[in-house]
Amino acid sequence: MANFRRFRPDDLNKLSKCNLDPLTETYELSFYLQYYAKWPSLFQVAEDENGNIIGYIMGKLESSPDVYKFSEHYLPWHAHITAVTVAPEARRLGIGKLLTEQLEAAGDAGNAWFVDLFVRKTNHKAIKFYESMGYSIFRVVKEYYGDHSTDPTQNSEDAYDMRKPLKRDVKKEHIRNDGDKHEVDPTDVW
Repeated sequence: MANFRRFRPDDLNKLSKCNLDPLTETYELSFYLQYYAKWPSLFQVAEDENGNIIGYIMGKLESSPDVYKFSEHYLPWHAHITAVTVAPEARRLGIGKLLTEQLEAAGDAGNAWFVDLFVRKTNHKAIKFYESMGYSIFRVVKEYYGDHSTDPTQNSEDAYDMRKPLKRDVKKEHIRNDGDKHEVDPTDVW
């Protein structure tokens, strides 16, 4: 049984079980602490009965700067999943789903239009997981990742920008059915 709670700085030494997956992005320590400082309620962990971190989610509420309000790439107020991962031995227990649902609830409470995230095009298991939770591809970000997870001869990898509308988006204005046909450059992404 997992216990869910807010991230604490001393958890940094306990994330390695989750970050060993090659498809999980690992960040510098200051990046984790920035999320803890700015969006503490959106940085949640799951721990097992022994206090080991077996999953976590990092998120934020944001919008594009107002100077870009008339750009086709402008993002209104939304929740963003920066990272969600579950340790291999704790997968398929619903932990990732519960962490994601907690962030979605925080997005609704913060009156966000949608939740978005970026996922490698080759991470088929994650894509299937997100689709099962109501996320869909909004656009393809060309060469988003500076490495390739499955082909060491490649210097980059495309990402899907996936979205799920929240309660505020009654008309579903911030999703599309043909997102895999909309390609953008990394410079178009905030």
